Amino acid sequence: MTEKYWSRFANSYDERQEYVVDKLLLDEITEKLNHLPELGEVVEFGCGTGYFTKIISQKSQSIIATDISDSLLEVAKKRLGENPKVRVQKGDCMKTSFAAEAFDSVFMANLIHVVKSPTAALQECHRILRKDGVLIIVTFTGYGMKLWEKIKMGLRFAKSWGKPPAHVRSFSLQELTSIMKDTGFTIKTSKMIGDITKALYVIGQKNKTA
Repeated sequence: MTEKYWSRFANSYDERQEYVVDKLLLDEITEKLNHLPELGEVVEFGCGTGYFTKIISQKSQSIIATDISDSLLEVAKKRLGENPKVRVQKGDCMKTSFAAEAFDSVFMANLIHVVKSPTAALQECHRILRKDGVLIIVTFTGYGMKLWEKIKMGLRFAKSWGKPPAHVRSFSLQELTSIMKDTGFTIKTSKMIGDITKALYVIGQKNKTA
C-alpha cells in the first residue's frame, strides 16, 4: 500500500515536495547536510528520487541508497548517474538484509514520519550501525508552525498527494528524541529548522557499549 502510494508520483515527486513544504526549507536542510563531517560507510533509507543522496555521498566513503519504491529508485538512478560511491537498491528500513554493525552512518530524510513502525525502523538502524555510529534524521513536522500555515500546508498536501496513508504522523522534537533514546541512541544534535514550514534535524550516536 505505502509503496504504491508514493510510486504514483515518481516523475513529479520533487516538484510536489517543493510545493508542499517549500523549497526554502529543503534548501536549509541541504545547507545542514553540507556541513556534516565525514560519514564513512553509509546506508540511506527512503532515498526516494535521490534528492539528498548526492550531498550525502560527498561526505561518504560509500553509500547504499535504498527505498521501497521501484519507480522512485529508477528516478534516483538517473539523477545519480555513474557515481562510483553510490549503489541504489530496493530495501525496507524496518527489515533489512544487512549484517549487524555493517555501517558507520545511517541517513533518513523525510521517512520516519511516514513508516508504519518508527520504533522498528530505529531498532534496525541501531542493529546495523557500528559502535559509535551515527543516525541522521531529517523529518517534516507540523509542530512549531502557525495554525494557518499548518492548514495551508495540509491543503497543499491534499492537492498534491491526496489522502495520506493512515500511519503518517507528525513528531515533536521531544517525541522523536525520546524514542531514539529508548532505542539506544545518545542525542548529539537536536533542533527544529525552517521559518514557515518546519523540519526536525536530529543526530544520534550508538553507544560504544551498545
